[in-house]
Order: sequence, then structure tokens, then C-alpha cells
Amino acid sequence: MAEPIVLDDPDDPRLHDYTGLTDVELRRRREPAEGLFIAEGEKVVRRAVGAGYAMRSMLLSAKWLGPLRDVIDAATAPVYLVDPALAERVTGYHVHRGALASMARKPLPEAGELLTGARRVAVFEDIVDHANIGAAFRNAAALGIDAVLLTPRCADPLYRRAVKVSMGAVLQVPWTRAAAWPGDLADLRAAGFTVAALCLSDRAVPLDELAARDERQLALVFGTEGAGLAPATLEAADAHVTIPMDAGVDSLNVAAASAVAFYATRSSVTTPRTTS
Repeated sequence: MAEPIVLDDPDDPRLHDYTGLTDVELRRRREPAEGLFIAEGEKVVRRAVGAGYAMRSMLLSAKWLGPLRDVIDAATAPVYLVDPALAERVTGYHVHRGALASMARKPLPEAGELLTGARRVAVFEDIVDHANIGAAFRNAAALGIDAVLLTPRCADPLYRRAVKVSMGAVLQVPWTRAAAWPGDLADLRAAGFTVAALCLSDRAVPLDELAARDERQLALVFGTEGAGLAPATLEAADAHVTIPMDAGVDSLNVAAASAVAFYATRSSVTTPRTTS
């Protein structure tokens, strides 16, 4: 059992994990290098613990001592109790949810490990917006995606904002980084996947046409709304697919497009997901 430790000094070194959470560039460099990520809010903290991530510490305001008592009692990591004003000074923003936990990252799995037994895979190319990544993972969790591959330039799914927007779904859906993009597309194809690129091109077929095929194994590849997918990615894909739209709208952002595509192409055979 971890008895809460009351802290009242914003410069206390024990609060190091929580300092400057609004500095995106700092967190992008520091969190992966130090092997941590921040879970914010009761639901996300519980999902992180439930997914098997080891806790480094918790930072709570007094109102969470009751609701999170079972998590506190089970914790072997220190639990720091601070008032909301101090939490804001440390983190750089108003921690309105009042509960933060610093969690240890796990090593990323090999892509081949994630593809084994998978039927629906999402691939995101160079999506740098953390909110879009978080929303896309929430869509993936809700709509039957078995695994997610991210290209090297994609935003960190375990950055605080991405985890928060996803409501902890980034902790549920298995994911990893593509090691040699776009060469990894050949690995998808070798594993039996049909690779479908969501894009605007002359050879693109409507999403409904792809959905009607009910591919046994399907990998859906998404790029940025502005630049779209790289030419090498488009060339390597088995199919180009578009979401037909009205009112002169030519595209949706990746969060919206992924939700539409995941729902339309969900497999008729479900694959049980294991949380890692």
C-alpha cells in the first residue's frame, strides 16, 4: 500500500516527471528518452494500470483519494498529494481532472508480432497532430481494428494529449512503429494483407466497393489531409480508395476519415484483442 505523501514545494525533485507538461517539444524529447508517459484522469489511469504499465508515481489532489483508493492501495510507487494550485504551477496548466500518473513505457513489439492473427490493420503515415492520433486510436478501439502501425514521423501516441483524446484507447490497441517505411508495406502484403490507400487519385474506387469485397485481411493506410500519402506509398498500395463526398468537400481529416473507413470495412469475422 502506498500512503500519500503531501508535497508543497513546486521545485521538489520528486515532481520531475510532471514538470512543464504543456511544452510539446520538451515532452517529445524527454518522455521517450526517460521511458515514461503521463496518464491523466481516473479512467485513463485505470486503463494504464489495467493494461499492465508499471507506475512510477501518482500526482493527486485530495478529492481523488476516495475514487482512486483501490489504485492507491495497490500501488507500490509513491503517491504525491498536492493542492490544485501547486499542480498547476508544476505542470503549467489547470489540472481540472486532478489525477495524474507517471507510467513506464513498454518496449515496442515487432510489426510481425502484431500482424499474426490480425484481420484489420490501420497504418498512419506522418500524422504529427497528437489530437488526431488520439482520436484515430479511439476509433480503432471502437471499430474493430486489431493493430496500428505508425510511420517514423508520426506523433507519439503516448504523449499526454494523445492519450487523453483517445480516452486511454492508445493503451488498448496494439501498435508499433514501422521500421523501414514504405518498405514495410511489402511485409503487410507478405502477411496476406490487401493494402488499401485512402486517397484522391484517378484510380481510386469508392469505399463501398472496397467494403463489399470483405477482404479477409485488410490494411488501411491514411496520410495527412493536406499533403496526403507519399508517392512511394501510393505506388506500393494494392488499391486506392476514396470516401465519396458532397457539397464540394474533397477530404476529411484523418480522425473522421478513419472512423468512416473502419466502420465501412469492419470484418465479418471478429478477432479477439489481447491487451499488451
